[in-house]
Amino acid sequence: MELMAPAGNFESLQAALDNGADSVYFGVDQLNMRARASINFTMEDLPEITRRCEQKNVRTYLTLNTIIYDHDLSLIKTLLSKAKEAGITAVIASDQAVIASAKEIGIDVHISTQLNVTNIETVKFYSLFAETMVLSRELSLRQVKKITEQIEKDQIKGPSGELVKIEIFGHGALCMAVSGKCYLSLHSDNSSANRGACKQNCRKKYTVIDQETGFEIEIDNEYMMSPKDLCTLDFLDQVMDAGIKILKIEGRGRAPEYVATVTRVYREAIDALYEDAFTSEKIETWMEQLATVYNRGFWSGYYLGQKLGEWSKTSGSQATQKKVYVGKGVHYFPKAGIAEFKIEAYDIKKGDKLLVTGPSTGAKEIELEELYVNEASAEKATKGDSCTIKLPFRVRLSDKLYKMVEA
Repeated sequence: MELMAPAGNFESLQAALDNGADSVYFGVDQLNMRARASINFTMEDLPEITRRCEQKNVRTYLTLNTIIYDHDLSLIKTLLSKAKEAGITAVIASDQAVIASAKEIGIDVHISTQLNVTNIETVKFYSLFAETMVLSRELSLRQVKKITEQIEKDQIKGPSGELVKIEIFGHGALCMAVSGKCYLSLHSDNSSANRGACKQNCRKKYTVIDQETGFEIEIDNEYMMSPKDLCTLDFLDQVMDAGIKILKIEGRGRAPEYVATVTRVYREAIDALYEDAFTSEKIETWMEQLATVYNRGFWSGYYLGQKLGEWSKTSGSQATQKKVYVGKGVHYFPKAGIAEFKIEAYDIKKGDKLLVTGPSTGAKEIELEELYVNEASAEKATKGDSCTIKLPFRVRLSDKLYKMVEA
């Protein structure tokens, strides 16, 4: 089962590569569903993305799954041409114009969840254009398994003659809209979620007003349109049994430490399944690790056919940890394996859990065991200090240093 990780920028891309992703997906400029939520790559970044991924034999998927208008078509063709030139593995698409343009120049296509594929006949239809399909997020695992079994039984193949692969979302944010098709922020702010500019209206708290009497009800303790985050970790064995070929982590708008932690946890869990070592004790540990990074609480989505509508209790993250900015990288001494940092904010001391992030570094966590200030051993470093720390990885001028604390 292929593990696909999100990449909203180079930090997250490197974090995915360092933590066991088999593939990554990413958007370019404004033509993707996270145009506003992440920094986004440019066309000029495509060769560097493929270079890094090819070094680790990781597949690359370009998301082009927004609603497309006539004035976008020229840009689409240019972008696809650049993607082809850079050696991108496939494009994730929902608009027929994008699908046709990609096929015309020989780029493989993945059918996006935006097309809401929910049955075997739709799979058969899109097999004319694609070998991989992301199913609707509203299906149960029983429904998913029926589709994968029918693909095998009927030998439904894509354009290259290989059996169609089924991909599902395995972890991350869910929204109230069917397969992501939402118009709330378009109506409220003229900012279309279907063009990657969601204002996240559903994550707010609301009051319901009876129009006839004026009676008001505040929705207590629940954000009634904001579901908890999807998590399939604790029933990943059932996901694999359903015939899934690609498991997708949501989160192109998330921080690099989110990508690093979630990718690492699911990598370990998938490997454990193949090694017959997927135990309840490990699941408990993995769930604790997932809880340390951004989440709105966890539930199984629609996959297990349980009670629907598990709403978040807060507007933001329920992560058990948060990062606090400390300082920036100054220099790295490769022979000694020592990094120099300038402390610009909070103190750090021995025993602290630190996070270093950067476009080439990704997201790496360490526990501070040795610390030097002005070349002398020290218990802590404070604002204004230049300190050195022994690290097993290279640090660059663009890198940032954070301290991880309890939320």
